[in-house]
Amino acid sequence: MTDDRVDSPSVVRRLSSVVWLPYDPRTAWLFLLPVMAVLAVVTVFPIVYSLYISFFSVKLTRPLRQPFVGFDNYLQVVQEELFWVAVSRTVIFTLVSVVAITVIALLIALLLDQAFRGRRLLGALLLVPWAIPSVANGLMWKWIYESHYGALNGLLLQVGAIDHALAWLGDPAKTLLLIANAFIWKEVPLATILILVTMKSIPADLYKAATVDGANRLQRFLHVTLPALKPGFMLVIVFMAMVAIRQFDLIFILTEGGPAYASHVMSWQIYVETFRNLSFGTGAALSYILAIATFALAYFIIRALGQRL
Repeated sequence: MTDDRVDSPSVVRRLSSVVWLPYDPRTAWLFLLPVMAVLAVVTVFPIVYSLYISFFSVKLTRPLRQPFVGFDNYLQVVQEELFWVAVSRTVIFTLVSVVAITVIALLIALLLDQAFRGRRLLGALLLVPWAIPSVANGLMWKWIYESHYGALNGLLLQVGAIDHALAWLGDPAKTLLLIANAFIWKEVPLATILILVTMKSIPADLYKAATVDGANRLQRFLHVTLPALKPGFMLVIVFMAMVAIRQFDLIFILTEGGPAYASHVMSWQIYVETFRNLSFGTGAALSYILAIATFALAYFIIRALGQRL
């Protein structure tokens, strides 16, 4: 019988006879050039062009007159009261969402880290909210919150928690939290996976050493698990904060910035300024303010948590 093992002399001779082409950087760049060209057209050019028009007064109501205004667009938007309303709503939405996602994801990760019957099924079901498209998620929660035939009112009426249907998205005091709830429901699965992966990488010897030293389960969690989860926490907080700050789909589908500016976040103001007011100059300025704020937040979070890793 012929020996076809990889380490057989015949295979070695065949491999040694293969002519290997030398690596040529110019050839590599030639193959990468089409991809880089596509990325330049669809990514780099819009970014550069939006920065360019942020220094001009570009309004589609007068497309032939686009004077250079420098930083006036930036100064104009930060002097408006509605801008600071949008900033405050964005900060509240981001804080509530990120804190809730991190805490819930940690609790679920701790549960999935235990051995019990049905754990794999639970892990599979956990991915369902994350797999739902953002628009479909918004439409689903709009039906749940609907004031006349919504599922939330129907459930609360059946259990006797309320005596009449409530207009959930019509209450300015509840609107932003209800939108945050829909956002949290969708993003918790991804955060859970990130924390669970980090949790699985913790060496078992650390828990054994802590047990030998007399640490109980709570002490092992506080002194072993939590410190080791800092890389996962940092990734979850940075990513979810960036997604929450730029959240637009749920705002557009559920409330369109209302009622009474209760959900008028930065992303919605950018949309209104650009596509409803047709002021592309100030809309681009708002976009870059939001982008700079997002990168600054990510930088400080990474720096604060990274120093303790």
